[in-house]
Amino acid sequence: MFSTTLRSSSLAAGPTLRRCLATHAPSYEKDCSSITPPYTQLIEKLERVRELLNNRPLTLAEKILYSHLNDPEKSLSGGGKIRGESYLQLTPQRVAMQDASAQMALLQFMSAGLSRCAVSTSIHCDHLIQAVDGAESDLKRSIASNQEVFDFLESAARKYGIEFWKPGSGIIHQIVLENYAAPGMLMLGTDSHTPNAGGLGLLAIGVGGADAVDAMTGTPWELKAPQVVGIHLTGKLSGWATPKDLILHLAGKLTVRGGTGRILEYFGPGVASQSCTGLATVANMGAEVGATTSTFPYTENMHAYLNATGRAPVARAADMAASTGFLSADEGAEYDEVIEINLSELEPTINGPFTPDLATPLSKFGSFVKEQGWKDELSAGLIGSCTNSSYEDMTRVAELAKQAKAAGLVTKVPFLCTPGSEQIRATMERDGVTNTLQDVGAVVLANACGPCIGQWKRDDMKGEENAILTSFNRNFKSRNDGNQLTMNFLASPTIVTAMAFSGSLSFNPMTDTLTLPSGKPFKFAPPAGQDLPTEGFTQGNTDYYPSPTPEPQPETEVIISADSQRLELLEPFQSHFGKETGNERGLELPPLKVLMRVRGKCTTDHISAAGPWLKYKGHLTNISENLRMSMRTAVNDEGGDVNVAFDHDRDAGETESDTIPGVAKRFKARGQPWTLVVDDNYGEGSAREHAALQPRFYGCAMIVARSFARIHETNLKKQGVLPLWFADKADYSRIGSGDMVETIGLADLIEGRQNAAVKLKVTKRTGEVFEIPTKHTMSEDQLKWFLAGSALNFIRSQMS
Repeated sequence: MFSTTLRSSSLAAGPTLRRCLATHAPSYEKDCSSITPPYTQLIEKLERVRELLNNRPLTLAEKILYSHLNDPEKSLSGGGKIRGESYLQLTPQRVAMQDASAQMALLQFMSAGLSRCAVSTSIHCDHLIQAVDGAESDLKRSIASNQEVFDFLESAARKYGIEFWKPGSGIIHQIVLENYAAPGMLMLGTDSHTPNAGGLGLLAIGVGGADAVDAMTGTPWELKAPQVVGIHLTGKLSGWATPKDLILHLAGKLTVRGGTGRILEYFGPGVASQSCTGLATVANMGAEVGATTSTFPYTENMHAYLNATGRAPVARAADMAASTGFLSADEGAEYDEVIEINLSELEPTINGPFTPDLATPLSKFGSFVKEQGWKDELSAGLIGSCTNSSYEDMTRVAELAKQAKAAGLVTKVPFLCTPGSEQIRATMERDGVTNTLQDVGAVVLANACGPCIGQWKRDDMKGEENAILTSFNRNFKSRNDGNQLTMNFLASPTIVTAMAFSGSLSFNPMTDTLTLPSGKPFKFAPPAGQDLPTEGFTQGNTDYYPSPTPEPQPETEVIISADSQRLELLEPFQSHFGKETGNERGLELPPLKVLMRVRGKCTTDHISAAGPWLKYKGHLTNISENLRMSMRTAVNDEGGDVNVAFDHDRDAGETESDTIPGVAKRFKARGQPWTLVVDDNYGEGSAREHAALQPRFYGCAMIVARSFARIHETNLKKQGVLPLWFADKADYSRIGSGDMVETIGLADLIEGRQNAAVKLKVTKRTGEVFEIPTKHTMSEDQLKWFLAGSALNFIRSQMS
């Protein structure tokens, strides 16, 4: 543990906030009654917590978490270690869902039988809009092709009192930042980049749909208390360096596993100089290192952003809370680790390809490209997405575009721009930013996720190795355009834009020049952006927006066609236990056959691909056809093939091998429950719970891993799949496809016997038998979910 003395007393006791003498125009003021945290109640609860913890200094993350405890005495009693050990029962204030994940979340919520949501909830239509040739036509085409799903979501929203943001309104994370986020809040979102909202000094945590249903039904939400890593920022960004470069640099330090089970809490004098949206960029990509979420102490720039986005009442309430010290860490708070970063020393960084933690400083990137033997060519540049689509980002790249236009330059490669929200799009258009970008060759796409999540109809470069540069957050194989040979390098919007004018990967705008048609050299000057518009934000087309805090309309019929291929009502998963299952082993799992041993990186993209499969997010039977079918799936460790599984008990007329879902379906038809053996950090990436639902649908009862990513491990638990960790990672290679595995000691664990441990009895196809030890992270409540067959089954049983 590290004890950190905050170098500024204003940070320890809450920032001293001057009344905003901002240069931007005064903004409208919203009704903020449903989004302002109940600071008085939270602070009072925190005082109870302090007594339980003997008044030890607390980090900001601890203050927010512990003030949202459902029952502090229950969660914190015992006096033992909390961070990394205890399970917390929490009461989030808000839930946000994007249109792809909302389908399954709503289907689960509907089966709980409630008439309204227990907390404020919103739905955002952003994932189902495909980028083809521009905003207007793309939006019309996507609405038409997804009308059935949008009708379902809108009717469910009306029935249960959920705010519904229509297609075209923008990306969920930008809308949450602009409308719902508030300092000190705890909220959940059904997307792994929900932590983006942490730019406003709250804890926003990405979860699967079943976790969201906990909050929506008023069930305490459970989280293993994360460790807290302190990121101490000194200095100030300058020149070409941006907040994106801070998180790209940090991703290189921490790797994709370095944040697992941890909250990243930034502090120090370097925080105050960052814009609110810049901090959101940093928090957004905390997901790429596996962090539970990221947060920052309340600053003047957060205050200004709240005012500029119509939330002055929230700003005033936050000022009060900050004055008590609630919105910053205590003096002397201890962190599990402290990382020092001097912002003055940061240079632009480029990460990739194929993983977001392969970080290379821009000054060395040209040499890196040459060393790898890649073509020194850029095939496209893409800016925007939830990570970098703020007004500040867009005005900064517009400054580069102005320089280029004045010199007579246009981009040499396709240059696509995605505004983060209708408010950003409309303000860009009013202030001339859109025209400036279009004048140099940019195509402005719809206010949606688009290419960042694979919604990009790209007709060139099919099957060809090529490199794209993006300001996105994730760059796994095939993710953006379906081509596994496309190398996506992540960078700031300014670096992406400058390099789009050169068409070369080795171009360094800090030092290099471009040759003008006249033959003269041209060098970009470092661009400066404007964090808030001088004339204030304009809301744009308010037809996209919901009515605030709608009341449920119980008479509304939720629209699901009986013959739909896009939506399907859920059937509850059966428990693994009980006579009706044919399991005669009591509270031990039935004998499980090993489907395959997965080698290497296996993300949720690999397990349940997005792109064209997004249209089946509400139909479990249909989307299960893509189980590990993607070309970007991890390798079968036995044979080295992709999307190949072996059936050692095949019937006459069946092939020895088949696709992974093909063999899984054979097992299901035979009534043979099965298990998987997987590698490190299994399930990293998106929060999509379909990566847990689909194996469960085909009969998977257990997955044994060298290690799990946090969200995916929780999603497995929610759906009744037992996640176990190898006690000795070397045991991974001892189990192969076709082996039989039985649990020993699971009954003791379920029955609550102290120090119960689960071992696996492995019977090899050769007849050899041995046992291996495992570890687990199952809590008392999670064992109840597992016994019931799923968390939803258990919740339903408690409500009946």
